[in-house]
Amino acid sequence: MFTREEFTRLAEMYKDAVFRLAYSLTKNRADADDVVQNALLRLYRSDKRFDGDEHVRNWLLRVAANECRMLWRSTRHRAESIDDCADTLVFEDRYYGDLFRAIMALDAKYRAVIVLYYYEGYAIGEIAQILRVPPGTVGTRLRRARDILRDYLTEAYQYD
Repeated sequence: MFTREEFTRLAEMYKDAVFRLAYSLTKNRADADDVVQNALLRLYRSDKRFDGDEHVRNWLLRVAANECRMLWRSTRHRAESIDDCADTLVFEDRYYGDLFRAIMALDAKYRAVIVLYYYEGYAIGEIAQILRVPPGTVGTRLRRARDILRDYLTEAYQYD
């Protein structure tokens, strides 16, 4: 069990990473918030011994991925329009907004590896553990996601 101060520090440190993964998988802000809340609640209630902050981060992301899977199985899952969310975000450059839309247009299995690899900085082996798929599958999904993004962005900027 964590002390209140330890839990608060860990929750503040990792809630954004958990939200990014959850949102990339659910495409719904309310569902992503629920996933974050459930993951943090499980951390708070956990009596598991962690080897350090990075172990906590990996565990939280794995819990979030599992929570998203359970959410997809439920009948209440609904995706919101990406344009609604993108309009509330501020991007430094138009390109970043286009990239965000392109990433969110990917299938969930591709979005998850892109978010974990590029935004969270995980290696392929670590992503495989978090998503519970073989490392080769992660590499393939990452390559396919890059190809899809490259084609989409090349086409989008070809006409500008």
